[in-house]
Amino acid sequence: MEQGLSQEKLAEKADLHRTYIGAIERGERNVSLDNIVAIAHALDVPASQLLEGVD
Repeated sequence: MEQGLSQEKLAEKADLHRTYIGAIERGERNVSLDNIVAIAHALDVPASQLLEGVD
């Protein structure tokens, strides 16, 4: 899912901190369901799409 958003822009749209988004991308942080939903809304996709392939 490529949308061309910077970490900063995604963080702004999701109302999260940029460093938190970076830590998620690097696998350094666990993400709460609330934040998954916030990121999904920022990306304009269903939250379930972000969880596809997660076991």
